[in-house]
Amino acid sequence: MTTERWGKRYRDTRDWKQYNRRLVTRGEFYVNPRFLDEWLPEIRVMNRRKVGQPYTYPRSLILFLAVLWSKGFDLRALQGIVQVLSRRLGPFPVISFSQIRRRILCLPVSFGARWRGGVVSCDGSGIKAGNRGEWIREKWRVRRGWIKVVIMGDTQGDIVDVQVGDETLDERAAARGMIRKHGGGIRKVLLDGLHDCQDTFTLCEHEGIDPGIKIRGNATGKGLGPRAREARKYKEKGYRRWADGKGYGMRWPASEGIFSAVKRMFGDGVRSHTAWAMYRETILKFWVYQQVREVT
Repeated sequence: MTTERWGKRYRDTRDWKQYNRRLVTRGEFYVNPRFLDEWLPEIRVMNRRKVGQPYTYPRSLILFLAVLWSKGFDLRALQGIVQVLSRRLGPFPVISFSQIRRRILCLPVSFGARWRGGVVSCDGSGIKAGNRGEWIREKWRVRRGWIKVVIMGDTQGDIVDVQVGDETLDERAAARGMIRKHGGGIRKVLLDGLHDCQDTFTLCEHEGIDPGIKIRGNATGKGLGPRAREARKYKEKGYRRWADGKGYGMRWPASEGIFSAVKRMFGDGVRSHTAWAMYRETILKFWVYQQVREVT
C-alpha cells in the first residue's frame, strides 16, 4: 500500500564545505588545552576572598575534562591525560581522578545564552541509568529504571532549558514550569499530543503565547475555554493545513533533533550510581552539546 507524499520532495541544500569545517572545529573544541594560558590569572580570581583551602586547579581545566568525560573517557583516563600534558607541556600539578569527579559534578551550568525569544518546543525523552543491555533486564529481571529529560529548545536547535528527574517526572508539568519561567520571550510553543490538556492551553492564554499543540482526534471542541477554541480550529482546517499554519514541523529541530544529536554524540546512558550524580551527568551531556553548538 502506497501513501501520497506530504509536501515537496526533499532537496539537500547543505553547504558541505562549511559543514566539514564545523566538524573540524568541533574536534578542536574537544581537545584544546586552553587552560594552560589561563591557569594563573584564573586561580588568582577564584581564590580572591576565598575562605579555607585555596583552589589549585582552574575551572577551565575542569571544563576541558568535563567535555572529555561526556565523550566517554573514564575518570582515571582523564587523570592520565592531565599527567601526560603536564609532562609534555608543563610542568603543572596533576589533579586526581576523585577530585576530577567532584569538580565536574559541581560545575555550574546554564542554558539559553543565545536565545532571544521566539518559537520554542518542549519534549521529553529517556536516558538509560547504566550501560547494561536489554538481556539483563529480560533474563534476570534487573531493573534500574531510567532518567527522564524534558527540554525546551528553539527552532535554531539551541537548548533554552533542561529539567531532569526519574521516570515519574511529569512531562506536562515540567513543560508548563519552563513556559512560566521563560514566558516573557516565548511567541509560540510547539508541543505534541501529550500536552493536549486544559492546563497547558490556559497557561498559554495567560502568557499570551500562541499554542501549537496537536489536538487529539476525539476532541469535540465544545465549550468556551482556550482548548475548545483551538480544537474547533484544528477540526475545521484538518491536520495538514493546521500544521502548515502553525509551523508544526519545526518541532523537529527544536526538540527531537536535539535529543537525537545528544544521544549520537554522547551516548544514551550514564555511568554514575547515585541519583543526584546521574542527574548531573545527564544535564552535563546537554550542556556540552550546547557549548559545541556555540563554538561551531
